[in-house]
Amino acid sequence: MKVKAEPRTTLLDVLRLQLDLTGAKPVTIDGSSGASTILIDDKPVAASTTLALTARGKKILTIESLDNGSDEVVKAFVTHDAQQCGFCTPGFVVAVRAFLNKNPDATEAEVRSGLNGNICRCGTYANIVDAALAVVKGD
Repeated sequence: MKVKAEPRTTLLDVLRLQLDLTGAKPVTIDGSSGASTILIDDKPVAASTTLALTARGKKILTIESLDNGSDEVVKAFVTHDAQQCGFCTPGFVVAVRAFLNKNPDATEAEVRSGLNGNICRCGTYANIVDAALAVVKGD
């Protein structure tokens, strides 16, 4: 898909304003919340701090790519009630998917460490970790 963007335009702005993909959220300017997490060539990045031009020709995956109901992480988040307000949820789901792609047999400690770049202000961390571990266990 082709879009036009000025050199200073963030990937988050292109996704949200041009492509109407609003799952990644503009929570922090510096990307420290993790709410704008997407995958570029299977690596998690903050869309809010990534210039759109740097993503040219690369594979981009957003929460909308996973939200077809078949991804185990999406199902586990629902089953384990791993969201409250839902604002951080898309970033966490993408981050969990990326982490488990690289660490399919992760332990609880590894999951907690691997997701420390995402923040949930509601405090559903225990349920998020439970959801990730359920995917590891194949539940």
